[in-house]
Amino acid sequence: MRLEWGREAIGSLGPLADVIIVVDTLSFSTAVDVSVSAGAQVWPFRWQDARAQAFARERGAVLAGSREAGGISLSPSSLLNLAPNTRLVLPSPNGGTLCAAAQDTGAKVYAACLRNAEAVAVQVPKNRERVLVVPAGERWTDGTLRPALEDQIGAGAVVHLLRSGDSRYSLSPEAQAAEAVFLSVQAHLEDTLKACSSGRELMLRGFAGDVTLAAQFGVSRTVPLLMDGSFVNAAALLDS
Repeated sequence: MRLEWGREAIGSLGPLADVIIVVDTLSFSTAVDVSVSAGAQVWPFRWQDARAQAFARERGAVLAGSREAGGISLSPSSLLNLAPNTRLVLPSPNGGTLCAAAQDTGAKVYAACLRNAEAVAVQVPKNRERVLVVPAGERWTDGTLRPALEDQIGAGAVVHLLRSGDSRYSLSPEAQAAEAVFLSVQAHLEDTLKACSSGRELMLRGFAGDVTLAAQFGVSRTVPLLMDGSFVNAAALLDS
C-alpha cells in the first residue's frame, strides 16, 4: 500500500495500481458520500471545464454550482436532502479532477472520507491488490500542490482501517506516517478540522456545517465506487 499526493500521484503511480482511493475530506469525497448515501449517481468532473454543462445535459443530470450561489453545490450540507436517483455532475478542483483522471488508469477507484473510511476499507478486495491511497490536497494560487492536513488525516484513517482488516498489507513509510497522524487526532477530529487551514477557510466563508459533516467518523456505510464514469454505492450492489 502506497500513499502519495495529488494529481501527480495519479499520473505517475495510477497505472501501477489495482485500487486507487481518493481522499478529499473538505469537501469532494464527503460530498460524494453524502450524495451516494441519498441514492444519487455522481459523475466527477474536472474543475472549470467548459464542457461541464453539456456533459450534464447529455446525462439528464444536475450540474453542481458554486457554494455561494446556494442550491446544489460542492458543499456537503447542500446535498443532504437530495432526492433518490438524482443524477449529479460534481466538478471539483482537487478530488473531482483526480477521480476523473483516475478512471483512465484501469484501476478500481473509490472516494473515501472520514465518514465512510471503514465502509470503503471493508469493501476493498483482500487478495493482495496494489493499493494507492491519494490524499488530494489543495492548490496554491500558482497551481502548485498544498498538502492539506485534513486529507492526510482522512487518508490515514483509510490506511489504518485497511491494515486492521488485513495485516498482510505492506505499508510505505508515507502510508505509515499518515496512519500515525490520524491516530494522533482521532479523539478530536472536529476540533482539528476546524483549526486546520482548509477548515478555517470554509468557516470564514460561512460553511462551518460542512466541516462538522466531514469530521463525522464512521457514520456512513456507503462505498462510492467509480463505474462507467459515475460513482455508485458498491455496498448496495453487493446487497442486491
